[in-house]
Amino acid sequence: MTKSAGEDLVCAAADGVELAVRDHGGEGSAVLLLHGAGRTVADWARVAPLLAERHRVWAMDLRGHGRSGDGAAPWTFEVAADDVTAVLAACEAPDAVVVGHSLGGMIAARCLARDGGVPAAVNLDGHGMGRPEQYVGLDAATVRERLGEVRKFAEAVGGRPFPLESLDAVLGYQAGMAAELGIPAELMEAGVRRSLGETADGQLFLRPGRRQARETQEAMAGIDLFTLYRTVTRPLLIARALRPNPSVPGMPPWFDELMAAYVRGLARDLAELARTCPQVTVAGVEGTHAMLLERPEEVAGLVSGFVRGLPGRP
Repeated sequence: MTKSAGEDLVCAAADGVELAVRDHGGEGSAVLLLHGAGRTVADWARVAPLLAERHRVWAMDLRGHGRSGDGAAPWTFEVAADDVTAVLAACEAPDAVVVGHSLGGMIAARCLARDGGVPAAVNLDGHGMGRPEQYVGLDAATVRERLGEVRKFAEAVGGRPFPLESLDAVLGYQAGMAAELGIPAELMEAGVRRSLGETADGQLFLRPGRRQARETQEAMAGIDLFTLYRTVTRPLLIARALRPNPSVPGMPPWFDELMAAYVRGLARDLAELARTCPQVTVAGVEGTHAMLLERPEEVAGLVSGFVRGLPGRP
């Protein structure tokens, strides 16, 4: 691992892609933090210092995000898990607990389920769009159709270029969202600026780029998380947001109803998972999906309590 500009370290993935890692210091049991899709290590700005009071803490930009490279290989959960393994080796922390938010939580769970995987993992609200049968009260065929439309929308906006003069509008939108959620605007802006990429013709885009964004959406649509959860043999903490997310601009009027049906099914299925799988612990966080920036003390306390409760952990 080599030092890069600012606070970042850089390590090489198995295929040579450079992965940006932020060292938050601390002492104690090691944890590695993974952010969500379209996000960066900046999302951990409020949680990581709290964890570092009791733990040795690193965070990484996922491949295709922030200041990490793209690589030629398609984005898959296996490639992402390989990247986590490379970072843990570079940090000399192979026994670290992997803690992920959103997409990062899904990756953490995949790392746990692999042969010889990490000793424990935390998934903070990383549920994807689930399976059609999880949408309580809605016809499965209708759900499939609507999920297809949601994925098309996500693919259309993922990595979409915009002119430099539109950056202020992008930052303004993020500031408005921060105000609605009670999050410091400068933290949202830091995440946007770390995500900025530039096209060959001088336009900007928010990483991941078009190809990587499409591949990530395909990977999330293809994973069956609850089947995966039932295969893990080591401790897994799954948290879900207890407050609804703000409405997403540009989505059709049925989207909020769709998400409400999914939330009901998710709560039902997680409760059943916790009842039948002794290696799985389920908890709630009194916040929206933006819990890392909204509820840092609650998130840090939840993660730290889980890690310190593991056998042999201080």
